[in-house]
Amino acid sequence: MANSNSKDYQSELEETQRSLREVTLMIEQSQGELSKITQRNTAITTHLQQVQKQGATAEEIKMAYDSALDVQQRLFVMRGQLEKLQNDKSHLEKYKTILEKTVSGIGEAASSSANASNLKNQMAGIEMIVNAQEAERQRLSRQMHDGPAQALSNFILQTEIAMRLLDVDPAQAKEELGNLKTSAMGTFQKVRSFIFELRPMMLDDLGLVPTLKKYSDAFKEQANLDVSLTVTGAERRLESYLEVMVFRAVQELLGNASRHSQASIIKVQVDLGSDMIRVSVDDNGKGFDTETLKESNNLGLKLIRERSEMLGGSFEIDSATGAGARISFAVPIKA
Repeated sequence: MANSNSKDYQSELEETQRSLREVTLMIEQSQGELSKITQRNTAITTHLQQVQKQGATAEEIKMAYDSALDVQQRLFVMRGQLEKLQNDKSHLEKYKTILEKTVSGIGEAASSSANASNLKNQMAGIEMIVNAQEAERQRLSRQMHDGPAQALSNFILQTEIAMRLLDVDPAQAKEELGNLKTSAMGTFQKVRSFIFELRPMMLDDLGLVPTLKKYSDAFKEQANLDVSLTVTGAERRLESYLEVMVFRAVQELLGNASRHSQASIIKVQVDLGSDMIRVSVDDNGKGFDTETLKESNNLGLKLIRERSEMLGGSFEIDSATGAGARISFAVPIKA
């Protein structure tokens, strides 16, 4: 069994090393392309300054700005791509280090089946956490790149265009500023939503229950679903780690119900007992076969189960195809 585990992890290590080499090569290619676009951007900017000094017409200025906008957008996208590749390289290097230590540890513990089994379980837990973190980081990275980051880049260009048009075409400049204000307001709301998803400040300031109420209301509006939250028991502050764990679990379960179950109604129940907090999320969606779920790679549910049981609690799934789903967990409250 130890030999089998060693071969599996050795194979995973070799695959990770191959991916790392590919990413490194892509980074080198992207850096070369970025250098070319940067030079092009410098040339376009110089041309734009010359056009302005020569007293060109509004149409000529607009054409020059359109060219500058196109190059700067390409520059922005390439920088984002390079940053993502560099992040991927960093994560692969960390994962490679973990695998190297694991392969080495399995070799040292080959004579002990108990040690090999423990090592395998530890590795599975580490891999699950790393994969879940990376999936979340990639999702947020895509959202930030496609949303606020792209918008902020456009804001700079829109502002420059409006400033140049003030003397040439004030009416057009006013219209550009109006569009800029509208875009900025929308982006501001998106940024606030991202910050709330990453780490709601009110979770530290006000605690679990007020944060869950605000999040469920916001989720109801964004997902256009009938979401209700019921809280029973004595509302009070809990240990920080426990509030974070419960909030993240509810966040994950609401997201799953919205994305995968095709539900229209989601009910969240939180019971704050004297020594136990119990949470359940019910939906009227399409449901699923709990046996096939065991073989799926739903890292979110696996992490909720693992964290609940690690804290001395429990985790249950009650669902069937076409019959909705009820997912619940309970964890002890530290006095």
